[in-house]
Amino acid sequence: MAVIESTNYVYTVQPGDTLYSISSRFDSSVSAIERANSLYPPFTDPGLIFPGQLLVIPGERFGFEYEVYYTVASMDTLFSIAQRFSVSTDLLFGINSQIANPDFISTNQVICVPAFVYEVTAGDSLSRISSQTGLSMDKIVKANERRAGFSPDVLYIGYLLLLPLPASQNILVLRPLPGEAIQEGSFMQGMARAFEANVLYSIVDAQGNLVSNEKSITARAGGPEYAEFSTNLQFDVESSTPTGELRVYTRSANDGSIQDLVRVKVRFE
Repeated sequence: MAVIESTNYVYTVQPGDTLYSISSRFDSSVSAIERANSLYPPFTDPGLIFPGQLLVIPGERFGFEYEVYYTVASMDTLFSIAQRFSVSTDLLFGINSQIANPDFISTNQVICVPAFVYEVTAGDSLSRISSQTGLSMDKIVKANERRAGFSPDVLYIGYLLLLPLPASQNILVLRPLPGEAIQEGSFMQGMARAFEANVLYSIVDAQGNLVSNEKSITARAGGPEYAEFSTNLQFDVESSTPTGELRVYTRSANDGSIQDLVRVKVRFE
């Protein structure tokens, strides 16, 4: 998978903006923004952007950094941004401790959003990316609505596609990324709002066989706070298939039923 290992920004074009002014604001470059959003002939005139368009702005590469930051525009609400990335408003609020009131966000405020960036390569299509990552095409399209250069039917090489991270009401899985290869000891990380800070995971292969039996992780804090959890994955048996699923969830304190299940498609190394 061609995942961009850098911090990236999502920005709504404002009246009077130019690619140069935007690149200066985010310490990027005009050529990088043009490539990331397919802003070049024959798709469009050079440097042609319109107010209301959404741009992905490539940031500096910091090693294994995948954060995506969204610059709030005048028409945005926390609810509308959460809808774009297919998560609850509670979760988006919970992972941004700098937001004091979920009913009030200010223009130009920068918030972290639950997404990562994928660079389109030769032969890619939305269908293929959806199959590789286990993310629905509808969610991918929703994350990229109003994007400059975005077409659900044709993806251009080098285009930077926003992909939502897997989440439920109370759990967000940050690592591994959807479609990523894992093995014994691979790093898992996320955010959860969990009773007594207890988060569970298991791994199954594509035939439904358990590769890792249910295991418990303790988040850094219990609900109602969203807190970080992390661990190194443990396998109990080898997978019998090349792909499978990491499942992250909690269990009801009343009847032990699974709650807030998040499914992450994975490959086995």
